[in-house]
Amino acid sequence: MKGTAMIVEQFCTGGDRNFGYLVADEVSGEALVIDASFNPGMIVRFAAERGFIIRYIFSTHGHDDHTNGNDAIRRMTTLVPLLYGETCLRTGIRVEDGALFPLGSLEALILHTPGHTKDSVCIYIGDALFTGDTLFTGKVGGTGTEEQARQEYESLHHKLMVLPEETRIYPGHDYGVSPVSSISNERASNPFLLQKNFRDFLFLKQNWAAYKKTHGIT
Repeated sequence: MKGTAMIVEQFCTGGDRNFGYLVADEVSGEALVIDASFNPGMIVRFAAERGFIIRYIFSTHGHDDHTNGNDAIRRMTTLVPLLYGETCLRTGIRVEDGALFPLGSLEALILHTPGHTKDSVCIYIGDALFTGDTLFTGKVGGTGTEEQARQEYESLHHKLMVLPEETRIYPGHDYGVSPVSSISNERASNPFLLQKNFRDFLFLKQNWAAYKKTHGIT
């Protein structure tokens, strides 16, 4: 998954500091879109201006702030946006854990990362990981129950933190200390990933507002 020419473009699409992405294989010009929310036209125009051919559109999960541009981008590209559990009509590949979607000389690996939602996925391409609302820079995605928090804890530690340290992290929102991070940086500095066990992780989630105030986190 490394050693290829890959272009990653991050878009501030609107909403609640939402990010959308275009990833392209520089050699073939094939591209994919991730989380085409609020302003999908800017992503489609960017691709067209540079001669990229969009092959796939993925949503990292089904929340409206990540999918509300899907109808529009479907009309613009004639491609059906894909969520977890759905099948790509062109390739017959199902969006599930471990699925590989070819993109020129690249491959997009689907990692099912439930927690924030049951259908949350992260997409791993080259040395880039698109984390949706599973992992932000210095923070993690919100969860409503202890069961969801445990699922997220397992996803973070068993799906994401096992990736190479140099892996770049591109989150679904501009919530953190920077718009891009890395596995090594998050492992060393993210308060949630520094917790020794699930109990401490859950305690931090339940007391995050107080922790942020104490540590001056916005």
